[in-house]
Amino acid sequence: MSSVSIRLFGKFSAQIAPEKIEGLEAPRLQELFSYLLLYRERPHARETLAALLWGDSPTATSKKYLRQALWQLQSALTDAAPSARHLLIVEPDWIQIDPDAGLWLDVAEFEQSFNLVQGVRGPELDVAGARSLEEAVALYKADLLEACYEDWCIYERERLQNMFLAMLDKLMSYCESHDQYENGLQYGARILAYDRAREHTHRRLMRLHYLEGNRTAALRQYERCVAALQEELGVKPAKRTTDLYDQVRADSLDGSLAARQAEASASSPPEALVRLRQIRSLLVDIQREIQKDIQAVELAIRGRR
Repeated sequence: MSSVSIRLFGKFSAQIAPEKIEGLEAPRLQELFSYLLLYRERPHARETLAALLWGDSPTATSKKYLRQALWQLQSALTDAAPSARHLLIVEPDWIQIDPDAGLWLDVAEFEQSFNLVQGVRGPELDVAGARSLEEAVALYKADLLEACYEDWCIYERERLQNMFLAMLDKLMSYCESHDQYENGLQYGARILAYDRAREHTHRRLMRLHYLEGNRTAALRQYERCVAALQEELGVKPAKRTTDLYDQVRADSLDGSLAARQAEASASSPPEALVRLRQIRSLLVDIQREIQKDIQAVELAIRGRR
């Protein structure tokens, strides 16, 4: 089963090396499989899945569609490789990805890398941590399941995109503190491709250009920052940004380690914001546990009938 690989960033892709798994082209089939993969840590009640994916249909019809989709999914996996059928645990009332299946999932690898360095600032990353982040952002070919617009997918897409941008932020800071200016500039460009009005990224790019010896590029980066803030938000740059611009113009920017660390700290979210994000993450986890408990109770009640 280790040869099964699934990619959810960008377009859905499933392979049993080196061949593509045929029979998974239907959008609803991909959504079902992707949902099970994204929430792979728990079982899912059939009724919940049917309502989630075919909620516009009557209950009996949605359950029939789910049965058909499961049959198609298992058939496609079995046709690709007989052992792949066991990737799914299918019971009369619930379905789950087998936690011991040993498949490779790009989202799982991505999340693991993020968790390994969570709470570690960019300049404090060691070589192994930086390498792990580099490999993770390389997996992010595009947003999650870019052709899917279901509510659950939009939520997961935003969550993973925020993780992606946070990883790039750390890598930019790491590159600056280790004099890897060219790599840092590339990471900054990827951030602005998603959020062109991200002011602290513009500042860091200004610093990287200047430290690389390209003052002209640093000044032009400021102009792009001014334009983006005005067009996207209708605001002017913060004083910290204009101060940096003045230092670049005067060719007096302090490139010392202490100055870099100060800028990195200033660009970090305020402690209150970090705490609120932690609380939000905790609430999401609690919500998932509640849903898991509800499903367990539903299964137990059906078992008594």
